[in-house]
Parts: sequence; C-alpha cells; structure tokens
Amino acid sequence: MPGDHRHILVVEDDLETAGQIVESLTTGGYQVDLACSGNEALNRGFANDYAVITIDRMLPDIDGIAVMRQLRDKGIAAPILIISALGEVDDRVRGLRAGGDDYLVKPFSFVELLARVEALARRSETVVKEIVLRVGDLAIDLLSRTASRRGEDIFLLPREFQLLEYLVRNEGRIVSRAMLLRHVWDLHFDPTTNIIDVYVGRVRRKVDGQQAYPLIHTVRGIGYCLRAPG
Repeated sequence: MPGDHRHILVVEDDLETAGQIVESLTTGGYQVDLACSGNEALNRGFANDYAVITIDRMLPDIDGIAVMRQLRDKGIAAPILIISALGEVDDRVRGLRAGGDDYLVKPFSFVELLARVEALARRSETVVKEIVLRVGDLAIDLLSRTASRRGEDIFLLPREFQLLEYLVRNEGRIVSRAMLLRHVWDLHFDPTTNIIDVYVGRVRRKVDGQQAYPLIHTVRGIGYCLRAPG
C-alpha cells in the first residue's frame, strides 16, 4: 500500500544538524521521523513507508552505506538522499552505487535540501507503483518479500527470494553466474563453487514445477534468463 508521501525519515547522529534538518523539513510541510543511529534507522525504515529517507554517511554504529544496502536488500524502495561531509567524486559514486538516489555535501543550504527532498518525494510516487513486479503469471511483492504464481503462494527462503528478484528485475536478459554471485551473495566469482546452480535449481523447482510453462531458462555455458513465453 502506498504510504503518506509527506512522511520523511532523517538519519543523523549530530543533534544540532538533525534539529536543523527536521525544522527545515517540518516548515516545508513534511512529517519527520528522526533516527540517530544506523540500527534505529533500520528499525524505522523496515516498519514505515517513507516518501524519502535522508541519511548521513558517518553514523556511530553502522556506516550509512551499510544501512542503505540493508534497506535495499529488504526491498525498501524509498528514494534516499545521502548527506555527508565526504564530497570527493569517489565518495559520491560509492554512495550512489550502494543504493542512494542523490548526494548532498556538507555544509549545505537548507533551501537546496528542501528542493532535493521535494524532487525525490515526487519520484517516490512512481517508485511505490513498483512494489509488485510481474513476469507472466509470476508476481513478487518487494515489501512482504513473497512470491506467487497464478495466485498460488511460493515458499522461498530469503536468499532464494533475492535470486528470483534479481532474475525478475533483469527479465529477458541473460544473467551470468558471476553476476548472480556478485549481486545476490556480494561475492566475486569463484569458478570452483556450484552454489549458483544449486540455488537456481531450488528456485526453478518452486517457480516452474507443475506449471504450464517454464519461466527460468538455462543459457548453456553462460547463465540464466527469466522470461515469459511470447
């Protein structure tokens, strides 16, 4: 269900900066929750549907990058604005590649902060439409982390769901074993492991078993492709 698109989560451990950000966004008409640590950010992020999340890179317990990755791994699609004193190109690129949608370097203008949040909030109205991804008669729900085919629930373990989600997001494209190992397990390719084949086999039996047509196809010598017929 789409949430209130005036609801913002601010993740900032510096109380003075946090107070200024909250005041600026509240004045701009937003409802603001504040998290002062990475663990608190994760708890709030999993429990609520935010229009936008702003997050500081440097947190006292969990690095902001790690927080973003965990949120994305759990299917949290809210746009994320990274706020950081680290302004080098490499820092910005790393933040954006980890799941951030925009990057604001400290010190910053609160007028610019509000403008960036407003732009991301508009984008989130489109993002929430992507909560459920579909290929043929397969549907996966990114919030509940569940899958079904022809309306019948498919029981998937967390890693199996991650693998299926990656295949669905790459519908019609050939996905190599190295890509799956990197994006699902966050590991570089190990030519001696058969973990990919084992997990794809499990997911294929659950998704395609007893169905009229298969969705998961093997591309011999390369990898796998998920596609519906036609």
